[in-house]
Amino acid sequence: MKKPLFLSALTAIALSFGATAQAKPLQTVASFTVIADMVKVVGGDHVQVTSLIGPNGDPHVYEPTPADAQALHNADIAFVSGLHLEGWMDRLIKASGYAGTPVVLSRGIKTRGMEEDGEHIIDPHAWNSAANGVIYVRNIVAALDKADPQNAADYDRNAKAYIEQLQGLDAYARAHVEAVPAAQRKVLTSHDAFGYFGDAYGVSFISPLGFSTENEPSAADVATLIRQIKQERISAYFFENSGDPRLVKQIAAASGAQPGGELYVEALSPADGPASTYATMFRYNVDQLVAAMKHPLPAR
Repeated sequence: MKKPLFLSALTAIALSFGATAQAKPLQTVASFTVIADMVKVVGGDHVQVTSLIGPNGDPHVYEPTPADAQALHNADIAFVSGLHLEGWMDRLIKASGYAGTPVVLSRGIKTRGMEEDGEHIIDPHAWNSAANGVIYVRNIVAALDKADPQNAADYDRNAKAYIEQLQGLDAYARAHVEAVPAAQRKVLTSHDAFGYFGDAYGVSFISPLGFSTENEPSAADVATLIRQIKQERISAYFFENSGDPRLVKQIAAASGAQPGGELYVEALSPADGPASTYATMFRYNVDQLVAAMKHPLPAR
């Protein structure tokens, strides 16, 4: 009788060990906080997410660290937004020895672009439309289902609820922007990061910088922009949590635009801030923009 009991005990221990092993969360890396939060929402308790760039960080000018290389080396899956936003990722992959291929969350997005110095540049800020956020979520859940099929039902359930939330935010943005007279839907921002938002919801954004914060405008460009702000009677300006506000404040002072506050465009706030998740960031930006655009247009 002792042998069967012994074997039963071994079996129980083995099963217990197997359950523990299976319960180990997927080690995932995301390039910056916006998509890290998306992965957390879809993955739930089944994923451990490391964001290479922290809150208020700028992905255009980020310099990876040895800790980033270690995190990527240990990752089961890596997620990037793509569209040439994370120009530093290729060298980080090479330095880390990461053997996989990052999941590009912007795959399937209808992109927008601009001509800059004779070259067509793609706008990388696709997540600033909530409808595009839905595409990101679908790419996330597909990757997690493939990597961890035993928990696919949980990922699918989380993704479905999240998509419904983002679709609600998309409708919220449309309704609130439409309440603003069309002539007043014009805003000055630090750089051209709200193009997808503008296309989706009918807001015109102008900025001294292009798609990347690495660019610097000439004095002639700034003078032209000031004239445009005056001619189009743009009433409000915003600075961004991840960028230097000095240039946009200088332009606003010369043009008469009034401060509308801070927007979160490429990075979430810290946990105690107003935009600590993608969903709260999106709604916060809508509310800030709408409140500023509703102000009467300045006299010129």
